[in-house]
Amino acid sequence: MAIKGGKWEMSDEEFEQQYAEATRRGKAETKSGAHAVAARYDKSSRRVVVDLANGTTLLVPVRLIQGLQKATQGKLSEIEILGAGSGLYWPKLEVDISVAGLLAGVFGTEAWMAELGRAGGKASTEAKRAASRINGRLGGRPRKSLAGINGRKRQRAA
Repeated sequence: MAIKGGKWEMSDEEFEQQYAEATRRGKAETKSGAHAVAARYDKSSRRVVVDLANGTTLLVPVRLIQGLQKATQGKLSEIEILGAGSGLYWPKLEVDISVAGLLAGVFGTEAWMAELGRAGGKASTEAKRAASRINGRLGGRPRKSLAGINGRKRQRAA
């Protein structure tokens, strides 16, 4: 007998094989301890605090997580742990994020991460100002290479 789902179809044997592999991966992930056992909002530091099964505690600034940056303390305080600790959910905000993503430094969609990167690049620190002054004394920012411009083609490495 075949299992059908929309335009997809697989045999019972293929289904059993995929199910066994998914179960194996799930057990391996559970053993790693990289899943949440507790989560809370710390209003004094404006951070989400996530306690993992392996004893590690993860602290993430609210401003980094997509959908949480402008939320009130009351809405941020209500956090649910999804599944077997694989994700966090803020029901009043309808925001969820994976624990694996947080551990990997992924705080939202690709577009959100790009926006965080742009905002970080705009930051002005004394170190950036000093580097800019030094570059100015040396003639400014180094010019980009002109290779591949003016009709010349780049050579591909063999």
